[in-house]
Amino acid sequence: MGTRTAANPARRLFATVLACEAIVVALAIPVAVSVLDVDGATAGGVCGGLAVLCLVLAGLLRFPWAITAGTVLQVLIVATGFIVPAMFFLGVVFGALWGTAIWLGHKVGRAQPR
Repeated sequence: MGTRTAANPARRLFATVLACEAIVVALAIPVAVSVLDVDGATAGGVCGGLAVLCLVLAGLLRFPWAITAGTVLQVLIVATGFIVPAMFFLGVVFGALWGTAIWLGHKVGRAQPR
């Protein structure tokens, strides 16, 4: 049997952040349409697209570039605050969780034997 190093636990945190974020962003669609009178196609396209992107990216976290793509995604999700103002706050919260996962990943990476 070949030796295999343990997966970085930060990857699980990244995936959890993205999955929860997908739910929150998807739930912003009815808020935008019902409460804020945003066009349904616009809200569905922007928020729905970002929610799907969160889930797809959660599945691609085995690739190193996915962390960078996730960071860009965090900025895009904060920008959805222009459609649903509460998303400014929620986007910053998820961005902080994403930053924590990056920090944890670096910390665990330094602690693991090479």
